[in-house]
Amino acid sequence: MTSRFRHVALIGKYQASGRRASSGAPDDDIMAEIGAFLESQGCEVAVERFTADELHSSRYAALTVEEIGERCDLGLVVGGDGTMLGIGRQLAPYGVPLIGINRGRLGFITDIPLDNYQATLVPMLAGEYEEDHRSLLHAQVIREGACVFDALAMNDVVVNRGATSGMVELRVSVGRHFVANQRADGLIIASPTGSTAYSLSAGGPLMHPSIPGWVLVPIAPHTLSNRPILLPDADEISIELVAGRDASANFDMQSLASVEIGDRVVVRRSDYRVRFLHPRGWSYFDTLRKKLHWNEGGS
Repeated sequence: MTSRFRHVALIGKYQASGRRASSGAPDDDIMAEIGAFLESQGCEVAVERFTADELHSSRYAALTVEEIGERCDLGLVVGGDGTMLGIGRQLAPYGVPLIGINRGRLGFITDIPLDNYQATLVPMLAGEYEEDHRSLLHAQVIREGACVFDALAMNDVVVNRGATSGMVELRVSVGRHFVANQRADGLIIASPTGSTAYSLSAGGPLMHPSIPGWVLVPIAPHTLSNRPILLPDADEISIELVAGRDASANFDMQSLASVEIGDRVVVRRSDYRVRFLHPRGWSYFDTLRKKLHWNEGGS
């Protein structure tokens, strides 16, 4: 088969800073093997710049994320879900589709095992795949009417209390409507993609990625009747810090902003979406069943 993708970027494991930890860095052998395979399928191969820095040698051109967005028609991400979150946010404005090869355990969004990638990729590169679009959260920290922090998130935006402080009090509004003042350890706004992350561990529901909504999940709320609520993503959500010390806002747990009394964390639906490509026949429910170990131990 001949690849329908002309120029493919190889992207390795990210940390929040954009650099990789040495223990999780993509090694030369694996990346060289994948690069050679892509070339055998008729692809021109490039390597993302920080990935190239971690390799001892590479004969492929090193490109910045912006250059990948402008020149490449596919990103092949080798790592885990955190890697995909980091690069997905950056490439979303360019509309470059992404395929994820997982180097460890099966991920929710990097779903191709490393030991079977060639057999899986051959038909995908020829155009046989399922396309999956994921919404992004656009969040801003507003202080005295001015934006002091601006970020995109694919999974979630989390407003947290300080590590050594007590609960925070948060004034929550949806659209033009006041919802409640909530006392808790924090509050999570999660996308459908993020419903399998921190939101799930805090008691939130699973959301199918095609649902145009968000889930608002309190973290250890003072009032037990304060429960998760599913909201339409057409509405803006505003979270104002009313009381509490050393609070912060996290975006996909990969970027962080401090939040002061009176600050508002405002979350809107982004104009951009991330494009994932999956093998033909892929199902979100198959991923849930494998990742969450459903049906194990049954008769």
